[in-house]
Amino acid sequence: MKFITIRRKTVALAAALVGLIAASAFTAHAAGAAEVWWSGARSLPIYSVEREDNKVALSFDCAWGVDYTDALLQCLEEEHVRATFFTVQFWAEKYPEYLKKIAEKGHEVGTHSATHSYMSRLSEVEIEAELESSCAAIENVTGKKPELFRPPYGDYDDLLIDTCNAMGLYPIQWDVDSLDWKDLSASDIAARIVQKTRSGSIILMHNNGLHTAEALPIVIDTLRAKGFDFVPIGELIYRENYKIDPTGRQIPKGAA
Repeated sequence: MKFITIRRKTVALAAALVGLIAASAFTAHAAGAAEVWWSGARSLPIYSVEREDNKVALSFDCAWGVDYTDALLQCLEEEHVRATFFTVQFWAEKYPEYLKKIAEKGHEVGTHSATHSYMSRLSEVEIEAELESSCAAIENVTGKKPELFRPPYGDYDDLLIDTCNAMGLYPIQWDVDSLDWKDLSASDIAARIVQKTRSGSIILMHNNGLHTAEALPIVIDTLRAKGFDFVPIGELIYRENYKIDPTGRQIPKGAA
């Protein structure tokens, strides 16, 4: 098993990244998640949160492997950052020691389904079975029932979101996509994240991205230098009295 040694980045490195963002044009480009999936009046998950306190959330999807997970957890611990990990049931069952380690280090765990299927293709009964089974598998290891759900592939429809809400799970997407699964370099991953993050952003990464662990300390130090603070998604979102605008941004009711 290969582990990446994470070293703290200096303020100079953070400043250099800001310069890189200003100077570079990136060929890797994808439409925003809301642009891809929202197509009119429909039930929506939470893509981001309307906040004025510069709080943001780091999230990691766990479905394939653990090669770089120790490095991620080491970095998060050194930087005193708590994040959210969305785990697929078969990953949780294959790597229970990692799931337990994630929870014991104070990170939040949400479900990423049981089988990593395109859930918009499933019936209500099948959706309920995926969510119930995956939540039970996570709770069996961590002792805590998940409160958040992220659809695999970012794929959803009204039935999935409505069923998820009815089961007491908050459906979560993202508004900042690292594209780390494309094996971008650490500097490109970090630059994408830093460039797109705003107050209330939910940042998508993967626990087994080839260069994610290298990028993480750059992301944390650079965003901190820009005034951002990190909290798990469960502490970023509103639990009641909110609405979701057509872009998927969660807004407290009464806000302009």
